[in-house]
Amino acid sequence: MLSSARQPAIARRRPLSMLMVGLVLGSLALVGCLFASVALGAADITPSEVWQSLVNFDETSTNHLIIRTVRLPRSLVALLVGAAMAIAGATMQGLTYNPLASPSILGVSAGAAFAVVLSTFLWGISDPMTQASLAMVGGASTAVLVYLFASFAPGGITPLNLTLSGTVFATLISTLTTSLLLISQQTLEQVRFWLAGSVAGGRMEVLQHVFPSLLLGMVLSLALARNLTVLSLGEPIAQGLGQNTAWVKGLGTLTVVLLVGSSVAMAGPIGFIGLIVPHLVRFFTGIDYRWVLPYSALMGAILLIMADILARLVIRPQEVPVGLIMPLLGAPFFIYLIRTKLKR
Repeated sequence: MLSSARQPAIARRRPLSMLMVGLVLGSLALVGCLFASVALGAADITPSEVWQSLVNFDETSTNHLIIRTVRLPRSLVALLVGAAMAIAGATMQGLTYNPLASPSILGVSAGAAFAVVLSTFLWGISDPMTQASLAMVGGASTAVLVYLFASFAPGGITPLNLTLSGTVFATLISTLTTSLLLISQQTLEQVRFWLAGSVAGGRMEVLQHVFPSLLLGMVLSLALARNLTVLSLGEPIAQGLGQNTAWVKGLGTLTVVLLVGSSVAMAGPIGFIGLIVPHLVRFFTGIDYRWVLPYSALMGAILLIMADILARLVIRPQEVPVGLIMPLLGAPFFIYLIRTKLKR
């Protein structure tokens, strides 16, 4: 017998035809947002010229070079990072039964960022693939510490204990990161814009280096979708249905580490996407992760692309890091979750 808290989520499941139509409309909206991201910026470029730069590139045209070497890579990075962080957040919420779980709330993003900053401080590492690997190690280490710390608290690994443990470690690691930046002005100059969370300066070379680990993480998450749906109903139910929950949690954690580590290496720690997007998606899809994950990827990509457009235009011709825009959108929703989901 399912708890009353889970029954409404299942009841919200839409008909299959409606879910398919939603994916098609979401994909069209994503293409539109991607084109807007490529077209809008400090330089005024007409839509027709944007289209020509994509289908008939002229290397002698300044506007074509801006589109192909600056705006298009930046937009693709925003698309992939938004999708990856949303999938990672949905996966974490399914694994931990915690509505407040996300890469930023549980400290995974902070751990990944600290690993990159520490490697820059000690060895001056700037290679994208090396940074991605270090970010994954930092994120995985933080996740393990958060779980261990929560397990020693009264009541064990509960949503509240995980949230408090993640907050403690995120604050501690962020303090250590800030200390390194204060000690080394050179390190600060190298990572200050990236550390605020920014897709500016995204390059095709970086994207190509990191794409394999992103793709592996997304494929793993989709392969685990059915298992996550069963697990989200509660571990006793999942075990009663013959599921090896330890393996599911292990593979799910690996998925999160791959997605978050790659995303942090490309764009720095961008918060709130993994927190708010899965909840918005479940209002439409219910708790079936076969639909939650694809919809989260679409909405996460759209949200980060739109936030990046806003970051470019709000003080045009200058811009602010998109990581400073996301808290303005995510903080009110975080307060709502605390007042409703956690209380329940």
